[in-house]
Amino acid sequence: MIMPVTIRVAVAGCTGYAGGEALRLLLGHPEVEIGTLTAKSSVGSLLGEHLPNLPALADRPIVDTTADNLAGHDVVILALPHGASAEIAAQLGDDVLVLDMGADFRLASSSEWEKFYGSPHAGTWPYGLPEIPGQREVLRTTKRVAIPGCYPTSVTLALAPAVANGLVTDDIVVVAASGTSGAGKSAKVNLLGAEVMGSVSAYGVGGVHRHTPEMVQNLVACGASVPPRLSFTPLLAPMPRGILATCTAPLAEGVDAEAVRAAYTAFYADEPFVHYMREGRWPQTQSVVGSNACHVQTAVDETTGRLIAVAAIDNLTKGTAGAAVQCLNLALGLPETLGLSDNGVAP
Repeated sequence: MIMPVTIRVAVAGCTGYAGGEALRLLLGHPEVEIGTLTAKSSVGSLLGEHLPNLPALADRPIVDTTADNLAGHDVVILALPHGASAEIAAQLGDDVLVLDMGADFRLASSSEWEKFYGSPHAGTWPYGLPEIPGQREVLRTTKRVAIPGCYPTSVTLALAPAVANGLVTDDIVVVAASGTSGAGKSAKVNLLGAEVMGSVSAYGVGGVHRHTPEMVQNLVACGASVPPRLSFTPLLAPMPRGILATCTAPLAEGVDAEAVRAAYTAFYADEPFVHYMREGRWPQTQSVVGSNACHVQTAVDETTGRLIAVAAIDNLTKGTAGAAVQCLNLALGLPETLGLSDNGVAP
């Protein structure tokens, strides 16, 4: 009898929101053993001091994020600040599956990276959004994966069927609201409860948000004939988790609501985590909390001739850590849905 092989996974940046969410999901993965946990400022403390929601790991010590401490694992998940992953990743063996939840390796264009991030480009890894046409085959044969940003995940899944089927032109407008966890766990005045509660605010306005070139890159990968003009306005909403992305674009000539519905239904028919909703129902962030699901709905504004596509995700699950586990499964030849759920938490 062949005994099952346990996959040892280390998590760097384990005390942040993304790292903590990765640990929560990995604890429910039947093929995974959680190995070394690393961080920087919390070295020497126990994980339970930072993530009391994970009692099974409460007594696990946190060590420094070094290549030596991360060695000896089958998988390393990097939940580090932008710009911090490249140096560590370069020291890990080619036989180790490395999943980077930061932005370091997402963009193919060095000039776009330098424009939006202001530092030298570290390179480009296979992109971890399996729902992009052809991407699953890439992810099954790689040991390096760049996990997508949360906003690009929601926007790409909202628009992918429309772009892939040539239903819209290249004038895309996106307004997306995100919960405060998308800004990370570091203390910031603008994220204090007194500042956020009862208020919605815009930020990163005017085409300067770092996720903009990633969205454009993804839509080209979905089949856009030219890089689309994309205007993105992010909003900060008074909730801890979730993204609701509202995307609009002019319809191509001859496209109507029936064609849109047929294209979206076919595109997502076999996707385990993307749910194209029944007519008359609209995505809401509370329905996807804690899940790896994305809920999508569309409408046609006949007055303006525009498509409206709305998507909801949990920014920490499908938008970050859930995507990492989904890619882990693909890269290691496991069932793609293992350890993941598309059922949200309610109320």
